[in-house]
Amino acid sequence: MHVSLTPELETRIKAKVETGLYNNASEVIREALRFMEMHEDWIHEVKLARLREQLKAGTEQLDREEGIVIESAAALDALFDDIMS
Repeated sequence: MHVSLTPELETRIKAKVETGLYNNASEVIREALRFMEMHEDWIHEVKLARLREQLKAGTEQLDREEGIVIESAAALDALFDDIMS
């Protein structure tokens, strides 16, 4: 595989290798990819936690009989339109 880098990225990778923490550019790239995967996993977990909070709040509203009855597709479309605006 061949990867093209901007001169700035190439300079940054070389600087990382020059610190002595990495033996070569491949190690820098592998570490960056691992970090990217960890970051994506963290973002997924944050979104999932937020969704759980929203589901809990919705369930609590339903338990208090604060729900909205949707009787048609048009009513559902109108609700979504209200939410989006």
